[in-house]
Amino acid sequence: MMNARTQLANEGPTRAGIGALESVRAFADRELPKLVRKIDGEGYYPEGVLRELGQLGAYSQHLPGYSTIIDLNAAVDAMSAVAEHCVSSAFCMWCQDALAWYIFASDNEELKRDVGFRIAQGDVLGGTGLSNPMKAFCDIEPMRLKGAEAPGGYIVKGVLPYVSNLGTAHYFGAVFEVTSPGGATRNVMAIVPCAAPGLSLVETAKFAALDGTGTFVVQMRDVFVPRAWILADPIDDYLKKIRAGFILLQSGMAFGLARDCIRLMEQTRPALGHVNKFLDEQPEELAEQLDHIQSQAAALAATPFEEDLEYWRAVLRARLSAGEASMKAAHGAMLHCGARGYVASAAAQRRLREAYFVAIVTPATKQLRKMIADLATD
Repeated sequence: MMNARTQLANEGPTRAGIGALESVRAFADRELPKLVRKIDGEGYYPEGVLRELGQLGAYSQHLPGYSTIIDLNAAVDAMSAVAEHCVSSAFCMWCQDALAWYIFASDNEELKRDVGFRIAQGDVLGGTGLSNPMKAFCDIEPMRLKGAEAPGGYIVKGVLPYVSNLGTAHYFGAVFEVTSPGGATRNVMAIVPCAAPGLSLVETAKFAALDGTGTFVVQMRDVFVPRAWILADPIDDYLKKIRAGFILLQSGMAFGLARDCIRLMEQTRPALGHVNKFLDEQPEELAEQLDHIQSQAAALAATPFEEDLEYWRAVLRARLSAGEASMKAAHGAMLHCGARGYVASAAAQRRLREAYFVAIVTPATKQLRKMIADLATD
């Protein structure tokens, strides 16, 4: 496969990629403002919006073997445009982007031609299912799914507490641990349909934010996973291939949220600028910091298949910085808006709740710091 950096340097952004971003932004600006309160307050899952975003090209710009070039930044920018209005919708975009990334970064050509193509187009929706494995790989919690070899595939059982962007006709990525007859273990990754026999979706508790994300507890009771659904067996080398894209794509949520928080701060100036100037967080400084972080992330996203440890360390730091910047901007927006931002219908309090989600979604701030610290001891 051609190195993404060489490909980008030779070809530059495609007209299709630029057009897709313009279309996504126009659609988000038109449709999301009238839905965001329903999504946040009522837990409304905007399935129609997510499907339309796929038709506009939001999920297909970054896929190896599908796109003309591997442009992670186009996917990040599209997600950021949506996150300026609604992080719930942007998070579902990340779930969709990551699921497509898994498939098209694999060697499973049948999955690419069938369900992968439909996911890239938004005809089929789905989630990532990698929250537990990401933590398990860092020795934070045990692997929750266990698989046993069976004729033609595996029998998988276990429970995943939170998987998002799901529904009865959706798909998700799953990693399960297999123990060989000799006692050795390995991890296998597959794509699993929510309609698989033995699989059930159970509603979760109500969250402080991000309720409208199709988030469920996934229960797998002896679910048969055929070899046709397998992405990697074992996962080790494949994981190194997909991990940077998985994490860098998340930055779109942080960037869009932070941009809108800066806008909220600027909007308070006519009425409150005379007193807000005494606050530590000021929009010009935050915008400058955000531009720097975004430039760093964009440079890393140009070469998502690098496996060098220094590159991986830089990816983790960039994602950490993006999340911290969104938290700082949301905190600043809340203080700049004051009481008017504290009412139940205000954007500032919603954006603050959303920023906490960016800080706790896997890999959370604390996990990112642990991963960076662990690399320092290698």
